[in-house]
Amino acid sequence: MTDRVSQRNPWLVLACFLGVVAVVAVVGALAAASAKDVYARLELPLWAPPSSLFGPVWTVLYVLIAVSGWLYWRTDGETRGFAAYGIGLLANLLWTPLFFEGGAAQAALVDILVLDVVVVVTIVLFARRSKAAAALLVPYLAWILYATALNTAIVTLN
Repeated sequence: MTDRVSQRNPWLVLACFLGVVAVVAVVGALAAASAKDVYARLELPLWAPPSSLFGPVWTVLYVLIAVSGWLYWRTDGETRGFAAYGIGLLANLLWTPLFFEGGAAQAALVDILVLDVVVVVTIVLFARRSKAAAALLVPYLAWILYATALNTAIVTLN
């Protein structure tokens, strides 16, 4: 660990990571105010999850995303890794308003495809310094790949 990392209180930095990710979660929750109604009106594939599953899954994933970023920071992570992480948070933040409030399922599909790629890049970059940080993003990648398939099916069916 370098001097830059060791000079900061790691628990305060973890709180910052949790706070930044919480902002993404809150914006998503606000944009998803009508999500149950929108989701109920859509033609869904048979393998679509119930809307009640999304909140608990995303809560766990957001904690994993924050802890992953923190673990990467603890290694004095390089700028490219943090850039990918930030771009991923931005793409994540955009999806819910696009899909639910904007009624733009096709634009949301483009956004989530970008998110898929960015999360893979982030995992690769994080793995160079912290296998644990990279591993914590794997469930997130699995979920967004599933969400990508669901978004694709919704675009096709509707």
